[in-house]
Amino acid sequence: MSSSAIAQRTRFRSQRTRNFTESVIREMTRLAIRYGAINLAQGFPDFPAPAELKKAAADAIAADINQYAVTWGAKPFRDAIAAKYQRCYGIEFDPEREITVCCGATEGMIATLLAVLDPGDEVVLFEPFYENYNPDTQLCGASVRYVTLHAPDWNFDPEELRRAFTPRTKAIILNTPNNPTGKVFKREELEFIGGLCQEFDALAITDEIYEHILYDGAVHVPILSMPGMRERSVLVNSMSKTYSVTGWRVGWVLAPPDLSDSIRKVHDFLTVGA
Repeated sequence: MSSSAIAQRTRFRSQRTRNFTESVIREMTRLAIRYGAINLAQGFPDFPAPAELKKAAADAIAADINQYAVTWGAKPFRDAIAAKYQRCYGIEFDPEREITVCCGATEGMIATLLAVLDPGDEVVLFEPFYENYNPDTQLCGASVRYVTLHAPDWNFDPEELRRAFTPRTKAIILNTPNNPTGKVFKREELEFIGGLCQEFDALAITDEIYEHILYDGAVHVPILSMPGMRERSVLVNSMSKTYSVTGWRVGWVLAPPDLSDSIRKVHDFLTVGA
């Protein structure tokens, strides 16, 4: 291909897409399929989805429940999500104003970041991290400040984390239980992170998709249950890992009403509904 042809093709690509590559995880999955290899790259469970769940989906399709729900999700599902958090954590959410159903946690995360970030904002991110967080932040025109999780216990240095927060910090993305390390953040760590969020007036955006995949007596604690964090936290989750339905793309975002309003607007124009 001539240099002029290459330049012509490049001209139509936005600058924002030149700063990151395609998903390495999905590329590894394609290669595993091609060569019949065991796929250790992509996070999907090795157990079947519950029979009750599959039957409910089949029954809904047979009953012609196949059209748009309201933009932020069918009310019975939002009610069930609210009941789950009350049952598991004793936390109340208003299904009408604080719960938005999305096309998986992936869409929930990008909808949230587009709703809260402006160009020039900074996001604090623990590394190693799930690969979507960096491109999502770049697509919003924001930049990332990295904080290392140190092997073998994947602890962070509190002073390093404090230095990562600046007057430009808009949010910290917290993935617990963590992908890829498996780290489950302890209550005292969450309290420290929450204290920094309050000191620097930042949000905690949490990806809690592995909340029920726990080992060795670990306990998952949502950071929004920490003192002072209920109104400055956004919780992203989905059915994918817990119910082994990664292909269904059913997730949700829990946020205070004012943030939910912004997230719902972005969600609407990304996907219409879920």
